[in-house]
Amino acid sequence: MTEKTEFDNICPYNDEEAVKALGKVSNHPAVFAISEYLFPDRPVTYLRDALRSVNSIDEFQEKVMNEAVAWCIDNTIHNFSYDGISYIKGIRGKFLAMSNHRDIILDPAITQMVFFRNGIPMTEICVGDNLIKQSKTVEYLLRSNRMIKVIRGISARDLYLSSQMLSKYIRQTITSGKASIWLAQRQGRTKDGIDTTEQGLLKMLDMSGEKSFQENFMELNIIPLSISYEYEPCDVRKAREILVSRSKKYVKGRHEDMHSIVMGIRQKKGNVHLNFGLPLTFDEIEMASKCDKNDRYQAIRHAVDKRVIAGYHLWKTNYIAYDQVWKTTKYSDLYDKEDVEKFEAYTEHRLDKVEKRLDREELRDIFLRIYANPVLSKERLASGEPLRQE
Repeated sequence: MTEKTEFDNICPYNDEEAVKALGKVSNHPAVFAISEYLFPDRPVTYLRDALRSVNSIDEFQEKVMNEAVAWCIDNTIHNFSYDGISYIKGIRGKFLAMSNHRDIILDPAITQMVFFRNGIPMTEICVGDNLIKQSKTVEYLLRSNRMIKVIRGISARDLYLSSQMLSKYIRQTITSGKASIWLAQRQGRTKDGIDTTEQGLLKMLDMSGEKSFQENFMELNIIPLSISYEYEPCDVRKAREILVSRSKKYVKGRHEDMHSIVMGIRQKKGNVHLNFGLPLTFDEIEMASKCDKNDRYQAIRHAVDKRVIAGYHLWKTNYIAYDQVWKTTKYSDLYDKEDVEKFEAYTEHRLDKVEKRLDREELRDIFLRIYANPVLSKERLASGEPLRQE
């Protein structure tokens, strides 16, 4: 029996807990259908038997998760590539991978698969608890998959206490050498295509520090990550949410997150690239430490954003959308007429998925900006403009 700790409510399952939880998942009525979908060349009982036979989280990752992600890459991604893995291999100790966030599950899952294939220990993953509130089965799966629970939707006081706990857990996990951690650079997915780090997130990380500002951030070994999809997972859902939010408070449907997870997995994504950026340097953090109060966090934020945006791979879909939004031919040498026709057909097909009562032109503009804004972000970065203009 594992001794209880102050982090029991948020930390991932240990091996014993995971084995029990996955045994329960194996009895879910949907397991056979999922097995047939993800492992079509195996017996229909493959997933059930795999879930019942694993003896550790590592075994679960190897037998089930990595095979499932490989299926997703083989069947929904045209070409997957990555670079910068040498930065990870060159780090001494554990690290905090701070990533842009485009898809609920795939962003960290693809990253874990790259680690696995390169012989790098997989990380623990910070995930909002909104994903597990509606389904015990999802909680069993995610916490068996090294999920750190990030508690949301609570009072300001409870949020402060929860943030303290999360900060302490992240710092102790990294500095003790227990595990590295994957953390999105903002709460929730980027819905408008502009990848920026939330300053509050950096303040949260600093809450548990007992040393100087510089030492507190240096010991986290922050490595920015950037994942780029040619066709954005759940693009039309994101556009719809932005449009609805312009006239009233957006309230998610009961199973909306689960639908987004499924759509993100099944949707064709074209090309996908994952970039591991240069870790934040001693000089950058030292310079930030010399700034006043909030300016220190702004300096760290800018260092992360600079890596994420520089590492973001632009596709033809991004350049076409940019020229259409701003009615230019600025990037027309990077695509041809056939590329435009293909993207326009894709756009109309995706817009057809949304209820007709919504303004089609406004929805199309939002949709196109999801693809156009990564180009704009690179332009702003190059010119020194703020990445997000309020």
